[in-house]
Amino acid sequence: MPSFNEVLAVILGGGRGARLYPLTQMRSKPAVPIAGKYRLIDIPISNCINSEIYRIAILTQFNSVSLHRHITRTYNFDSFHQGWVQIWAAEQTIESADWYQGTADAVRKQLLEIQATGAKYILILAGDHLYRMDYKAMAECHWDCKADITVAVQPVAREEASRFGILKREEDGKISDFVEKPKDPDIQKQFVSRDDPARPFLGSMGIYMFNTRVLVEYLRDFPDYDDFGSDIIPQAIKSHKVFGFDFEGYWQDIGTIRSFYETNLMLTRSDSPFDFYDAKLPIYTDMRYLPASIVEACHLTDVLIAEGSRILRSEITHSIIGIRSQIAAGCVIKDSIMMGADYYERDWGGLPIGIGANSHIEGAILDKNARIGENVTIRPFPRNTEIDNRNWYVRDGIVIIPKDAEVQPGTVIAP
Repeated sequence: MPSFNEVLAVILGGGRGARLYPLTQMRSKPAVPIAGKYRLIDIPISNCINSEIYRIAILTQFNSVSLHRHITRTYNFDSFHQGWVQIWAAEQTIESADWYQGTADAVRKQLLEIQATGAKYILILAGDHLYRMDYKAMAECHWDCKADITVAVQPVAREEASRFGILKREEDGKISDFVEKPKDPDIQKQFVSRDDPARPFLGSMGIYMFNTRVLVEYLRDFPDYDDFGSDIIPQAIKSHKVFGFDFEGYWQDIGTIRSFYETNLMLTRSDSPFDFYDAKLPIYTDMRYLPASIVEACHLTDVLIAEGSRILRSEITHSIIGIRSQIAAGCVIKDSIMMGADYYERDWGGLPIGIGANSHIEGAILDKNARIGENVTIRPFPRNTEIDNRNWYVRDGIVIIPKDAEVQPGTVIAP
């Protein structure tokens, strides 16, 4: 059995993240906060560490300063450890002056760095998914099957087949066909791989393990293939041994404002399908050394509160309160995500960071360092509503206050 030290994890840092705008106005997708104190990039990095894969490269190019800062502060192995977490940013070279054109092209532009590691196997991961996965089991499946490529797959319901790349897998586990987001029911029938009538299909999770030799071959021989899911995998099925690795746990692609909003609020429930409280497989993040939160005479129902916060005599329901959040007395907060603040401010003469007294916030996302004045009212808009304002946005009916924005006292943002 090969060693896990021969595996290099490559995490794709994402492009513009337009579907998560304005949360990606000042940061890349993997740097977007989640669950009050983490960032999305913490998920795949933590999965790697828990799976004993300690060489991790993160490919970045867009709005990446905050992502770089977070990784540099958080992931440092000691001098006696062989592991590392490196940032490989897009750069101009003699061979290419272009930005990354897709998932496969991003890896292609870092082939020299990949080969320099001497890794025999490359694990390709995304930086914007929420899940807990043992990559060791996937690697062992890859080695047992003597596969050239292994694709992590999960069961897909019939009504969701048009949202995924659907794979046809044979009895020996080998993938024989692939179709990207099929909408035609007749085509879907050809890709049934499971006996379960409710979830008859297998969908790609965008997680791939390659033999390095095979990866280099495809990226060099097919320079026009820019994406793994659309280009590389369908082509490889025709000539190489491509196997599917089953994953039945919770997995969510956080690619839109709606999925980000609903996934975060799901974490406030006691029966949440994803658990940040797993002591054996923790999710790591920046150790900020913040004090415990102060909650004074509040009524709380299904609320996730991060450390360093101060909440006074307010009613909060089904919401996330992020690090260093400041909430004045008399507020009502419902179905909302408050990301908190990057710092504490002292002796500030203007509108303070946080939520002012007697404000009503419902169906909203308040990004970091947002300043909400007293007696502000925010309510959700109907689904599919899209509005761009100077200090606030609406995406799919969800009101978003961008990072560092100010909402003046008495403002009403509502349908």
